[in-house]
Amino acid sequence: MNAQDPNAPQSGHEGGSHRRPPRRPTPLAVAGRTAAIGVSLAVFGTCGFTWYTYHSLTTGMTTSSALDTVKQAAPPRPTDTAGHLDTSVNVLLIGLDSRRDQDGNPVPQDILENELHAGSSADIGGYNTNTLILMHIPANGGKVEAFSIPRDDYVDLINAPGQRPLGKHKIKEAYDRAKYYAGEELSKQGITDPVELEHRSREAGRQATLLTVQNMLQVPIDHFAEVNLLGFYHVAQALNGIDVCLKKPAHDPIVARTATHPGHGSGADFPAGPQHLNASQALSFVRQRYNLPNGDLDRTKRQQAFLAGATKQLKDQGVFGDLGKLQQLIDVAKKDVVIDNGWNVLDFAQQVPNLTGGNVEFHTLGAITDQPNLGGDDGDVNIVDVPKARAQVHQTIGYTDASPSAAASASAAATSTDAPSGSSSGSSPSGATSPASPSATDAPSDGATATDAPSATATDSPSGGSIADDFAGDSVEGGQIPCVY
Repeated sequence: MNAQDPNAPQSGHEGGSHRRPPRRPTPLAVAGRTAAIGVSLAVFGTCGFTWYTYHSLTTGMTTSSALDTVKQAAPPRPTDTAGHLDTSVNVLLIGLDSRRDQDGNPVPQDILENELHAGSSADIGGYNTNTLILMHIPANGGKVEAFSIPRDDYVDLINAPGQRPLGKHKIKEAYDRAKYYAGEELSKQGITDPVELEHRSREAGRQATLLTVQNMLQVPIDHFAEVNLLGFYHVAQALNGIDVCLKKPAHDPIVARTATHPGHGSGADFPAGPQHLNASQALSFVRQRYNLPNGDLDRTKRQQAFLAGATKQLKDQGVFGDLGKLQQLIDVAKKDVVIDNGWNVLDFAQQVPNLTGGNVEFHTLGAITDQPNLGGDDGDVNIVDVPKARAQVHQTIGYTDASPSAAASASAAATSTDAPSGSSSGSSPSGATSPASPSATDAPSDGATATDAPSATATDSPSGGSIADDFAGDSVEGGQIPCVY
């Protein structure tokens, strides 16, 4: 692609069968799709169902078939002691740092600068996934466990079968790199319509993100929801802002981008203590990454605090018992959210009553052994003990008998071993060069692929004890307004 191509990936820096209806309408049904919408935007609930609302929601959503490929590479589901198949639900929430809408159109400059505080329309940015949260929703109605994956974790990026290998980079770049390479290939095939190119290349980005997370954690992903910056802002608007609590004042002034400086800053400027933020402030709250005592860890905790506070707010305000408020959230979802096309509302609704009730706990994956600066596109990264991170998740959710060999064999189908030579010379509008095509230097130093990675379970703790306590920082409990940095 040439230097004007807005789809070129960015460097490692910041910035597409229902059951029979019950005899009577129940307050459960709308929660299913709204759960995908909502937790990525903090919109989960269990009330307010009418068939009109259900129809209104399901017929207007943007859906994706990306999970079709991902499920073919999924590790086997564990069984309990009685041999019953695990029927819990794993949902990946994807927060996309994109300044474009679903058709690839840039967000209007006045909104970017004045409301989102996310640069100008000339700084479109890439398609990095700055938020990745895997939610495990148990079938028995127990506690929901949510796991934030640090965006700078340096791992094997897994592309769909037959697609260009992505090498080893920050996990947040799987979407951006896969989308870019897919766009190149589609253009070579003669696809010229920009909307079609955007839709189809984004599907490649979703597939790579889902495959990468699934391979890293060896947990099958059942559903996903994707939201971009503008979608987050719109939901915060629909919620009339959000309550948060800060342990200390926050100040993150915006530094403009120049020819020699990438620019940074979220515009956050908040006092310490409990406070109510409007939509613009809420976005600054979750995007701040400078002037924080614990760096990106604190940014992750803020994302968790937003979700915890928003689910409490939804319950306290009775949003899902008020069809007017609910319709506003539905309208937001239709504009800004993408979910998988296999989401069954009635099935899922009965599995998520605890989300707005506060029975959810947010963790941040640890197992980081080093944080070097690799230079080039990658910059500062987290070197991760993947088996340990995997074991943290497995132990917390009770996965003790998944088959490592079967899981590795399944995930092996999702990657290729022959990386093409050469590099891509296109650059983004911001001037960031596209990543060199994967080569021997992109591969793990030990030559590992998805087939080589050991699959840890709860029994894999090196010390022989619990490693679920080794999450990064304190966990965040839902149903309250947690105080964070």
